[in-house]
Amino acid sequence: MNSYPKDIKFKFSWRKYQQRVLDQLQDHIKDGNLHVIAPPGSGKTILGLEAAIRLNKPTLILAPTIAIRNQWIDRFCELFLQVSHVPEWISKDIRNPSFMTIVTYQGMYAACNNIHFNEEEVDEDDIDGENPQSKDVNLDDIVSKLKAQNVNTIVVDEAHHLKNEWWRTLIKIKQKLNPIIIGLTATPPYDVSVLEWQRYTELNGSVDIEISVPELVIEGDLCPHQDYVYFTTPIKEEYDKISQQRLHIDKVFFEASQDEVIISSIEALPMWIEPNKHIEWIYDNFSFYTSCLIFLQANKRVLLPIHTTLIGKTNITIPPLDYTRMGELLEFYLYKNKDLFEHNKEHQSHLINRLKHCGALASKQINFSYSSSISSLLTSSMSKLSAIKDVVDFEYNTLGKELRMVILTDYIRKEFFVNSTTNELSLDKLGAMPIFELLRRDNSKEIKLGVLTGSMIIIPKSALALLQKRSEECGITKINTSDVPFDNDYLLITPSEKMKNNIVHIITQVFQDGGVEVLVGTKSLLGEGWDAPAINALILASFVGSFVLSNQMRGRAIRTQRGNKDKTGNIWHLVTIDPSTSTGGDDVKMLKRRFKNFVGISRDENPWIENGFNRLCIPSNITTEKINDINADMLSSASKRQELKHNWNIALQSGKVLIEEIKIPFTAKKSYSKTKQIYLNKTIRNAIISLTSGLSYFTESILSVIYKNAQSIGNIENLLYIIYISGALCFVIFGKMTYKTLYMYIKYRDISKDFQQIGDALLNTLIKIGVIHSDIAKLSVKTSTDNYGNVSCHLEGGDTFEKSIFIDNLQEIVSPVMTSRYIIVRKSKLMNLIKQEDYHSVPEIIGKNKNQAEYFSQQWNRLVGNCELVYTRTVQGRNILLASRVKSLSSQFDNSKNKAQKVNIWR
Repeated sequence: MNSYPKDIKFKFSWRKYQQRVLDQLQDHIKDGNLHVIAPPGSGKTILGLEAAIRLNKPTLILAPTIAIRNQWIDRFCELFLQVSHVPEWISKDIRNPSFMTIVTYQGMYAACNNIHFNEEEVDEDDIDGENPQSKDVNLDDIVSKLKAQNVNTIVVDEAHHLKNEWWRTLIKIKQKLNPIIIGLTATPPYDVSVLEWQRYTELNGSVDIEISVPELVIEGDLCPHQDYVYFTTPIKEEYDKISQQRLHIDKVFFEASQDEVIISSIEALPMWIEPNKHIEWIYDNFSFYTSCLIFLQANKRVLLPIHTTLIGKTNITIPPLDYTRMGELLEFYLYKNKDLFEHNKEHQSHLINRLKHCGALASKQINFSYSSSISSLLTSSMSKLSAIKDVVDFEYNTLGKELRMVILTDYIRKEFFVNSTTNELSLDKLGAMPIFELLRRDNSKEIKLGVLTGSMIIIPKSALALLQKRSEECGITKINTSDVPFDNDYLLITPSEKMKNNIVHIITQVFQDGGVEVLVGTKSLLGEGWDAPAINALILASFVGSFVLSNQMRGRAIRTQRGNKDKTGNIWHLVTIDPSTSTGGDDVKMLKRRFKNFVGISRDENPWIENGFNRLCIPSNITTEKINDINADMLSSASKRQELKHNWNIALQSGKVLIEEIKIPFTAKKSYSKTKQIYLNKTIRNAIISLTSGLSYFTESILSVIYKNAQSIGNIENLLYIIYISGALCFVIFGKMTYKTLYMYIKYRDISKDFQQIGDALLNTLIKIGVIHSDIAKLSVKTSTDNYGNVSCHLEGGDTFEKSIFIDNLQEIVSPVMTSRYIIVRKSKLMNLIKQEDYHSVPEIIGKNKNQAEYFSQQWNRLVGNCELVYTRTVQGRNILLASRVKSLSSQFDNSKNKAQKVNIWR
């Protein structure tokens, strides 16, 4: 067989972006690659299959998991061949390839390294290619078999999985076969180094097309959707454990923060006694040095002036001692440069034991804020079970029999399935079976519940006829079922060998048909690649914090459904707050980390589309007193599905493309424009008041003094003295106010213009050093300031990676200076009165070369203003670097300053 069957045809019409890619296919593959980035639900699998068919060569398809591998086969047979049986010319074994061979990355890697295993029995969570001992001893044999089949097209699905040993093996195969590579992914690794990105594009080629979520909503390929958060507090037993753990941690922190042994040991260090003789050491251990400053200040120790004059700052504000600084100090004292504290071994050993016992020490890292035991209690809190029940009941009350909800969790927990007539086990763990049990035990609404995992499948008995129908369509006539021992309304399915490969597809169809309304499953089976377009509500009852998997799970609910143009998707995230912290705790932190890469619509009355947690409009300080109100607000918002569609339409009209940009927030309570105007008005007003008041006071003083003391004023000198004192007092009072308000006005100058000039200098430099290759005529830096004072900047033009690397380097420039090889020192004065001094890092990619750094400095001088380029590896340079880092240290503890952040926004 040398070509695909001539009668192959996709049974539906193409989506707009798919058609666009296919029309330009020959142009895209001129470099030997087709590289497509699109979100879950966008139809990448279908596009990849059609591209392979049009290239019409024997094909190797590589998938990240067994479930996705099977999905490729199912889609091809159902939507292209339109047959129910897999033809013989499709192989799932790379050792015995055929015209179309579909395997997992692990299957390919194992075959090339002569590793034998039953791929069907491998837990998908264990699939990992890291093996430093791999030699690809069987690579040539595999390649010769692929060549014998004339394989000339390789499809790599979800290529972000290739950041490990699999990549090396696949690159060797590519080099020996020289095929056309079709790279498909929803999650490109933009957050990697330039070297890693080059490795990624070595396999996939440059990005040919990137499709965003808003574009697909516009085209009707993804449905309007929204993320919601349901907050809980720990149950009493959990809260008691957390409180006890916090008390223990705080006690150890308090005692360590006043430990006389540590205090005397630091004060005896040569670099503390004579810091000017140990500049190099201080530079290399700056975090410890500043932590010592803070630690000794907190203990009311006298700090020698040399410690401030050393860094050129005599008026530095030393922040209070906190968990972070104490942790840094103790890590150094206990593990780094241990020879400095050789005489304290017994004290160190005792302290290590105390830190371990309270949970603040793990893997030689000390963190008083984080405790693995507290974090575990929060992520697996039993309060989330009741939250699931609340959300299920709410969604069923809203949608009724139209509800198609999926609940994804991490574990099956088979032990909660008992072989007895009653199941009264205490539900004290999160998992598929405990969730099913919770919903089953209190199911007054008679919701049709089901379970679908790799080893446990349960459906309502009422769905048996649908199960039989869907099984027969797959050629399966015999189904092994038995009553669930503790509930005769449910059936336990035991798939036969013949049924194993089709069971997920069959149960999915039963769910789509309405035989199951709420399906509980595991992320390993249903989290990535599984497709059920009917899903209109999703609960993520998973601990996973990684963007890749959580984004794939989230993608289950945002797909459109044929014949259901009104579909919307609600995605529910469960979070348990830590009442013992002001930040909400580790569960909240993990949720915010997830949201950094979720693009969606805001919940604001004037909706916008952006990534990040802020678009949910949840108060920054989430307390136990607030969560009931927050949850009520979430439920109210989630019930307005028609309004959700309307808001998407409004937000989509506000932009044309999803742009990655850097944003510096303005955090004053009033809007930026009002704040700036206030300071301008005050400046003018106080200047006028100073003048008029001075004159008024002068006049009043003269008249009053002359009237009351006419007899005592003996000469003109006394009169002038009175006038002088009155005028000076007036100037001090109102002149100081004028100076202060003028200073604040300068502080809130037009920083968007400043940002623009810095961006231009950076862009010119990145082009000069060859990091950005696009035509400069097609590139421009765009900046803006919104009504809230948030300043944004992005690169217009260029490819996706060039835009991303521009933002990364700009973020380095505006972030606090740390260990840069070169820094830019910018100095300016207003009328020789108000001095302004700023320090900026020269980005690492530029600063690694002196000529590059000098070119960047030249661009800065030309476009931004006068600056000095400082090489920090000299004594003088390190003094300046220390000064800049101390300034950064102060700003980190100023709540009015927020760090620059990367955002994706629809503009």
